[in-house]
Amino acid sequence: MNEKPEGVEVENAGWTEPGSSAVFSARHDRRKVTDWVYEEVRQAIIDLRLKPGEPLREAAMAEQLGVSKTPVREALTRLEQEGLVETTSFKGAVVSGYSQEDFRDIYELRELLEGAAARAAAESASEAALARLAEIVQQSREVRAAGDLTELAGLLGEFDVVVYDQVTNRRVRALIENLKAHLARIGKLTEGIPGRVEASVEEHASVVEAIVAKDPDEAERRMRAHIRSVLNDQLEAAASTAEAAAGTAETPTDPA
Repeated sequence: MNEKPEGVEVENAGWTEPGSSAVFSARHDRRKVTDWVYEEVRQAIIDLRLKPGEPLREAAMAEQLGVSKTPVREALTRLEQEGLVETTSFKGAVVSGYSQEDFRDIYELRELLEGAAARAAAESASEAALARLAEIVQQSREVRAAGDLTELAGLLGEFDVVVYDQVTNRRVRALIENLKAHLARIGKLTEGIPGRVEASVEEHASVVEAIVAKDPDEAERRMRAHIRSVLNDQLEAAASTAEAAAGTAETPTDPA
């Protein structure tokens, strides 16, 4: 049986707002409170249960999680170091967002790392890994046809994991691990871009074709093209959102 961390009252953990589900799971299997709080908040940010720009008030979060403010403060400090939380002079700690420059920086690094991963997969992927990649492509097409975008997003995420796992270079793997939280959160953001998830299915299929053919150069080229395609859609969506927000702000209100 899992032992709850000292100081955590499970019955008080995981608050709900009117009309919403719990932000935190209240499930844990760690002895150390700080680690548990860190993982709860981190996952809530990645899953967009805590959205970009949302304030993170220590006292409220401590009450909601059923802990003191100290582990919350320590967790927020760790998350700030990861770039998932930022501190502003007016709002205090908030969930960080992504500017267009942030997207370009992250995707530039992602292109390098995932290109290297695709190359590694083409060079030395096991038969089991190759078979699973082919299965993911087939299942993705079937799920896309059925219109189940939630399951489709999960399959696309698994594709990335299988490709990442083919990397044997420890330094490249470390860089991938450092980026995973941001990539997972950005992946959630891209799910809302019309047609993006569906397009990724065929782009992944193209990458797998080169990997199965044992063509490292082509696998890397196709993976890089896929990443650039996602970035372009992300930037266009961000620009459209900014324009819409600016238009709303400039629209005069009718006098009462």
